[in-house]
Amino acid sequence: METRRITYTPQGGVCSKLMVIDAKEDVIENVQIVGGCHGNGQGMCALLKGMRIEDACHGRGTSCPDQMAQALKQFNR
Repeated sequence: METRRITYTPQGGVCSKLMVIDAKEDVIENVQIVGGCHGNGQGMCALLKGMRIEDACHGRGTSCPDQMAQALKQFNR
C-alpha cells in the first residue's frame, strides 16, 4: 500500500494554520504543523510518528491535539 497524505485546515480558533499528515496503511509516518505553538507542535509531531491512526484519534475539544484527531479521521473517509 502506498503512503497517503492529507492536508487539514484546523477549525475552532486554534493557532495552528495547517496540518499535513502522511500515513501508510494505518500508521502515521510524518506530521507537519504550520503555525501555532512551536514546541507543542514539535512534541505532538514526534509523539504521533509511528502511531496507529486509531490510537491517536481521541480529541477533547478545541485544541491543536483535538484538531489533529479531526484531521486523522479523514484517513478513514
